[in-house]
Amino acid sequence: MGWAIALHGGAGDIPRSLSPDRHLPREAALRHCLQLGVSALQSHAHPLDVVELVVRELENHPQFNAGKGSVLTTDGTVEMEACIMDGKTMRCGAVSGLTTVVNAVSVARLVMDKTPHIYLGFQGAEAFAREHGLETVDPSHFITPGNIERLKQAKEANRVQIDYTQPIKQDEKSEVLAANGGSGDSQIGTVGCVAVDRDGNLATATSTGGLVNKMVGRIGDTPVIGAGTYANSYCAVSATGRGEAVIRATVARDVAALMEYKGLSLQEAAAYVVGERVPQGTAGLVAVSASGEVTMPFNTTGMFRACATEDGYTEIGIWPTEQE
Repeated sequence: MGWAIALHGGAGDIPRSLSPDRHLPREAALRHCLQLGVSALQSHAHPLDVVELVVRELENHPQFNAGKGSVLTTDGTVEMEACIMDGKTMRCGAVSGLTTVVNAVSVARLVMDKTPHIYLGFQGAEAFAREHGLETVDPSHFITPGNIERLKQAKEANRVQIDYTQPIKQDEKSEVLAANGGSGDSQIGTVGCVAVDRDGNLATATSTGGLVNKMVGRIGDTPVIGAGTYANSYCAVSATGRGEAVIRATVARDVAALMEYKGLSLQEAAAYVVGERVPQGTAGLVAVSASGEVTMPFNTTGMFRACATEDGYTEIGIWPTEQE
């Protein structure tokens, strides 16, 4: 048994032709955040503190769809959501509809630590964050030129899309709609982190800005316990992908349930859920087990991901490896 950590910056239709100026900053951010988490675990920080620390850093990175990089709703506004959960106690906290809080994951942590509730949303969550002194900014802080352009692109294509979906030409719109089941939906961009320490304590945290051009008030899988985020005494899971598909399949909880009730290993359980429980091209996840195993499966074109274990294994990637 040893510590392990894994993190992601979202799964989706990430083309291998993605330009270096779009994928290299994300890879550098993953490497930085991974080292941050590893250093914390080596210093005997509790996994709950580690996942919050790492996700806060990912939220502060404008290249990812969370916090500063959050994408825009159909009204051109930001609505952020996040979730955090402790595996040993199964305490958890979640928030939705944040518009001014710099780090949504820390509001979720406060909901867990300071209230009798699990989930706060919109004005109530905003007021709660202010009451507890969390950093807030004007909503314009989150509205970046890149995300304004992404919203314009999505509206022109009449679709809901992930933040790094490639632009499409006017005559390709019908093809895109068909490829996405006729709904115009595309996968969600998310950030997340899971960690386990040498004592087998597990924790997970996930944060997102949601979908480009999503309806105002839409809530995805990230803050839904058991869908996008879940931890118990067996494993900790943070999912990413098309939120509606992840919710229907209760992705994160299913991984834990297969380990608990079927006796599957972490890798077997995660591979089954991603391969069989959700449609192809819709989801990915990162997970660690109480014994220090780590896995990062996805059924999309790619997933921004990184992991490290106490025995020296490290991986940072976007697209499938030859082994995968």
